[in-house]
Amino acid sequence: MWLLYAFSGPLLWAVSTHIDKYLVDKYFRDADTNVLILFTALIGAALLPVIYVVQPHVLSPAPGPIAVMMFSGALYISAILFYLRAIQSEEASVVAPLFQASTLFTFMLGYIFLHESLKPGQIFGGALILIGALGLSLNNGMNFKGFNVRVVVLMLGCTFVLAVSSVMFKYFAIRDDFWTVTFWTFVGQAFVGLAFFARPAYRRQFADLFRANPGAVIGINAANELVNLGAGLGVRYASMLAPVALVSAISSTTTFFVFSFGILLTLFFPKLGREDMSARNLVRKAVGATLIAGGVILIESGGI
Repeated sequence: MWLLYAFSGPLLWAVSTHIDKYLVDKYFRDADTNVLILFTALIGAALLPVIYVVQPHVLSPAPGPIAVMMFSGALYISAILFYLRAIQSEEASVVAPLFQASTLFTFMLGYIFLHESLKPGQIFGGALILIGALGLSLNNGMNFKGFNVRVVVLMLGCTFVLAVSSVMFKYFAIRDDFWTVTFWTFVGQAFVGLAFFARPAYRRQFADLFRANPGAVIGINAANELVNLGAGLGVRYASMLAPVALVSAISSTTTFFVFSFGILLTLFFPKLGREDMSARNLVRKAVGATLIAGGVILIESGGI
């Protein structure tokens, strides 16, 4: 069953990606990336009372573990900031392939700190998924004009911090409880949000966005953050049932779902999607999807 939870992440993240594009293009084109992070932090904070009512034991851990769990949540927000900074100065087609480094970092950290090891077939399956996802990420028109060191450093920082956060989450989740770790992770994210909100410039931008587009800020963006939240929870729960490296490899299939939804939008809602429907592009995407499917089959079979 862990595959179902693992795939819920990339599936929902793909939905969120298209919603993000719509929101940014229509409402948040000129907003600071730090202001956008506030929405992620606020949604997590809003769910804290709900989690406490359903699972009151979340307050039971000692102060030390609580501090580390909160730090894991702060790391997650930091990784998103790295990504947003990178995509501000480079095309998404260049940034997206660099996300695959997360699986390598997660495998390394999982091996060192969680003592997780993979069978040869599982490693090969994960490699197929990464190659397929990389092929889906690269656009035909991609053009590297020089080596953008800043973007590479930002994305390596993003993927490494994500890997650290994932491994920390699993370490405490298997020791304590899934919802306990989720609760204190959200608390850490909320503190980062409060730190940003304390700055007058960010408060003004947030208030201006709210006044200008209350429906988008409250409705569409809140729904989008809930979709993101569901994706994150699904992947985190899957990481408790399987090696974090395999879950990270499955997460890299987000590009495939983004492409698939892009085709549907282009065919049925062309104003919302503009996917390249050329034969060459479709064949390349099909090859990438086939590699991903082969990798998933190898992982599902348990390797050799």
